[in-house]
Amino acid sequence: MKALIGLLLLVFGHDVSSVIHSLQVFQTASSGLSTFPEYVMVSMVDEVQIEYYDSNTQRIITKQDWADQDYREDPDSLERDTENRKDNQQVDKGNIGTLKKRFNQTGGAHIIQRMYGCEWDDEDGTTEGYEQHGYDGEDFLSLDLKTLIWVAPVHQAFPTKLRLDHDTAYNQYLKNYFNKECVDELKKYLVYGKSTLQRTERPRVSLLQRSPSSPVVCHATGFYPDRVVVFWRRDGQELHEQVDPGEVLPNHDGTFQVSVDLDLTAVPQEDWGRYECVVQLKGIEDISTTLDPAHIRTNRGDNHILAFILTGVAVLAVVVAAVVGVFLYQKRNDSDKRHKPVDSDTSSEKTEGQKLAPEYQPLSTGQS
Repeated sequence: MKALIGLLLLVFGHDVSSVIHSLQVFQTASSGLSTFPEYVMVSMVDEVQIEYYDSNTQRIITKQDWADQDYREDPDSLERDTENRKDNQQVDKGNIGTLKKRFNQTGGAHIIQRMYGCEWDDEDGTTEGYEQHGYDGEDFLSLDLKTLIWVAPVHQAFPTKLRLDHDTAYNQYLKNYFNKECVDELKKYLVYGKSTLQRTERPRVSLLQRSPSSPVVCHATGFYPDRVVVFWRRDGQELHEQVDPGEVLPNHDGTFQVSVDLDLTAVPQEDWGRYECVVQLKGIEDISTTLDPAHIRTNRGDNHILAFILTGVAVLAVVVAAVVGVFLYQKRNDSDKRHKPVDSDTSSEKTEGQKLAPEYQPLSTGQS
C-alpha cells in the first residue's frame, strides 16, 4: 500500500490547490436507551457543527453565529424546520418497530442511523452526494446516486429497497437534491461562514521522538483547513519507504493535526541533516524543517511535551472513534456486497426514505 501511495505521488504529485467542502447531516433514532434522546439530528459544514436538535429539548440550536442567518431572514422557517424534525422523530419511532419485527427482535436497545449530504470541490466544481442508513451499527440501506438504485446489504432491507426502487419521482428528486440543491445550500453556508470556514491557519511544526530508537515524528498542528500534505525529503527527494503517514485528526478548537513518522534505524546521526520535513497547506508557503537532533523534543529529561502530545493524539483518536461509533453512520463501499434473496416480509411500513430534511418535505413517500 505504501509503495502504491508513493507511486501515485510520483506520478501526480501533491495537490493542495483545491479544497473539498462538505455538507453533512447525521440522524440517530433510538429505543431502549433511557439516558439518550430518542431522536438526534446534527448538521455540519466542513466538519464544523452548525445545528443540533434532539427530542428532549425539541428545539433547533444553531452552533455558529452565522448559521442562523436564514432563520433571522425568515423567522417562520425555524418553526417549519422544527416541526419537520418532530415528524421525523415519529417516523423513525415507527421504523424501529418495523425493523425489530423484521430482525425478529423484542426488547433491548436499538438504533437507526442515517447519514446524507454532498461534497463540492472548489477547484474543478465536481460534486458528490450520498445517503446511507444503518441499523444497530450495521449497513442497512444506501442509495447509488448514479443508477438511482437502492442497495440492500441485508435481506431485511429488501422490502424497502424494492418499494423505493419503484418510486422514480422520489429518486429523481433525490438526484436533483444531492447534485444541485444540497450543493447550493453548502455554497450558501460557505458565504455565511466565510471568516470561519474559508480561513487559513498556519500549522505549528515540531520534531518529536520518544526514545533514541524510536522513529522521528514530524508533528503539524493548529492548521486549517484539513487539506494538508506532510512528507519527508532526503537531499531534496521525497521519501516513501521509510515513512509512515498518519491520519489528519481534529483538535478541540476546530483546527487539525497530523503526524508523519520517519524510520532512522539504519541512518547514522551524522546524516540526519540530509533529511527535512515539508508541510504544504493552501494559501501559505511550504514549511521546511531540517532534521537537527538539537531541535527534537523527546521524553528524556524534563521535556514532557512529546508524551503530552502523543497521549493527546491517542486519546483524541479514541474519543473520535467512540463518538463516530455511537452517533454517526460511516460511509462504506457497497460495491463489493452481494444481495441476498428477497425477504418474504412485504408488510406495510413508514418508509426509511422519509423526509430527511426540510428540503424533502414535499416528497415524503408515506406508506409502502
